[in-house]
Amino acid sequence: MTRPPAPSREYRAAWVATVGNIDWPSSNRLSVAAQKAELTAILDRAAKLKLNAIIFQVRPGCDALYASTIEPWSEYLTGEMGKAPEPFYDPLAFAIDEAHKRGLELHAWFNPYRARHASAQSPVSPNHVSKTRPSLVREYGRYLWLDPGEKAVQDYSLSVVMDVVRRYDVDGVHFDDYFYPYKERGRDGKELDFPDDASWERYGKNSGFSRDDWRRENVNRFIERVYSSVKSAKPWVKFGVSPFGIWRPGNPPQIKGFDAYASLYADARKWLEKGWVDYFAPQLYWAIEPPEQSYPVLLKWWAQQNARHRHLVPGLNSTQTRRRWQPEEILNQIRITRKQPGASGHIHWNMSSLLGASRLADALAKEVYAQPALIPAAPWLDQTPPGKPRLGINSAASRVSWESSGSEPAALWLLQTRDGSRWSARVLPGSSRWAELDPKAPSAVALSAVDRYGNLSSPAVLERRDK
Repeated sequence: MTRPPAPSREYRAAWVATVGNIDWPSSNRLSVAAQKAELTAILDRAAKLKLNAIIFQVRPGCDALYASTIEPWSEYLTGEMGKAPEPFYDPLAFAIDEAHKRGLELHAWFNPYRARHASAQSPVSPNHVSKTRPSLVREYGRYLWLDPGEKAVQDYSLSVVMDVVRRYDVDGVHFDDYFYPYKERGRDGKELDFPDDASWERYGKNSGFSRDDWRRENVNRFIERVYSSVKSAKPWVKFGVSPFGIWRPGNPPQIKGFDAYASLYADARKWLEKGWVDYFAPQLYWAIEPPEQSYPVLLKWWAQQNARHRHLVPGLNSTQTRRRWQPEEILNQIRITRKQPGASGHIHWNMSSLLGASRLADALAKEVYAQPALIPAAPWLDQTPPGKPRLGINSAASRVSWESSGSEPAALWLLQTRDGSRWSARVLPGSSRWAELDPKAPSAVALSAVDRYGNLSSPAVLERRDK
């Protein structure tokens, strides 16, 4: 029996940042029609490049890029915190629907503790947490921040995340590198300590931890709690974290730089070791060559920490191809990642680097994204494949159609065709039920269902004997 080759598996994603209108929308004064047009253009480019996931920022600072009864509409969407789009639409629901139509996963990206960004300009709305629950909020330099040491803060942020998980068909939940904040400075230029005296006195002082360890434990407990809560509600929704790329300077020995463990109280290695993530995306925003922050050296070190074999998908500093780097730097980082045992793909920071007349996008399409790839399966979540589809082909062999089997709907379809001895692949959205074939009718057609865990069904195969 003819069997198609195993598909390529690689996490290929990009961040779409909404804070400060970095990626979308390009301005907070756009009409709804213009916002939708920009977002569909982003998703079209992602699909054309053969990416397979978008990390979409939905909570920049205790505000919402979706219809929420907990937090106000984001000013980055409408120019005014608390103001809904007019005419009304829900950007997250729209993004999910349009991403799924293109065979892309959509992960909701939250900032768990930032309450107001320094770039914010509009007045704070009455339903913002700084007004409704001021005891949870701390003023820190140019920012407002939730205090991670307050038990009520952890409950509050978890409620925001789980509200989205329960109400929206997201494929993942994502946090970036902001836990306790990066250090702010006072007017005298000196670093300010985070103002958590009240929560330390109430919860930390008699906890048995030093203050630094207590802060880290606050974050650890929250990460673990988010992971277990997401899995209890929807086991297929992946949880991913993208910490600063250096765990601690000296790990491995040649590495120098910022100490996220000591400054952000982020013990990211522990989250990976404990398996509190489904994918782990350290921000390896450095070039290959410089030894003090070497991309391959850091990647190898993180792979060595990945004893539970979670998806290791480093963040790439793709924006540098608009400034200092040639596209070949990013292409080589992708090639290195593919050769590194234990690594599963990559995420581009950020989507804007792949839009418009992008030399990087052109190089990716030509050099490293010639064939589509499925996101790797997650066997720690589920290993049961979906049912084998029923496949048919019309008499002209120009169109193939199919029906699903079994109770589990397909998230995607993998369509593989053979011309002579060469197989090629297409990934189609789960809503598809037919596809046009190359006019030069293939000698064999194979179709497999892909479930939301990445499991692949047995292929349904049709072979033309006269070919």
